[in-house]
Amino acid sequence: MSERAVLEVIALDVEDAVAAQAGGADRLELVTDMAADGLTPSARTVAAVRAAVDIPPRVMLRLADGFAAGDLGRLVDTAREMRDAGAQEFVLGFLDADGGVDLDAVERVVGALDGCRWTFHRAIDRAADRDALRKQLDGLPGLDAYLTAGAPGGVADGLPTLLTEARRGGRGEPGYEQQLLVGGGLRLEQVPTLLGAGIRAFHIGGAARPDGWDGPVSEEAVAEWRRVVDGG
Repeated sequence: MSERAVLEVIALDVEDAVAAQAGGADRLELVTDMAADGLTPSARTVAAVRAAVDIPPRVMLRLADGFAAGDLGRLVDTAREMRDAGAQEFVLGFLDADGGVDLDAVERVVGALDGCRWTFHRAIDRAADRDALRKQLDGLPGLDAYLTAGAPGGVADGLPTLLTEARRGGRGEPGYEQQLLVGGGLRLEQVPTLLGAGIRAFHIGGAARPDGWDGPVSEEAVAEWRRVVDGG
């Protein structure tokens, strides 16, 4: 294969980050509170992780469970705080009450990121119209990836959508040029099919933790994913 596929691992702290890097991860998604599906970590954690590893953390910008932006002023202030702590890449995504993209919230937060690269996360899997969402976001500064399982229930349900979107991305369709970062119930045995469709980025959380979310990231588990993602 012509280029190394990206393996992104969810990290909660420095211990997770070090193990993920040692196992061969290319990037981290840095969050806290997985009981709420991942919220913004502290600035102290961001600074500590950046000092501990060489791979980049993408910092979650999400203050409460769900996909509503909530207090937008506080969210923008949080984005600036994360930038001041050294964060250079981010993860975000907001929907309105009807399941459409909350474009005002996204644009205001992105404006505080000053051109940093960012992923629109699995809010896309809850969108009323994911194609419309992609087209509305197309061209926003820094947007370079969509984290998606293709369906709310996970990759097993969303595989047909993922394969279709990969084809549309391969044709360079507007709204589909960003990297397809597949995650959400992703299993090792699904990776070869996704690789065969041209998908080059994979995201894991619980799969990197043999003892569940109460245990740390396992270097060995990440290394196994690295092998499979590399086509081994």
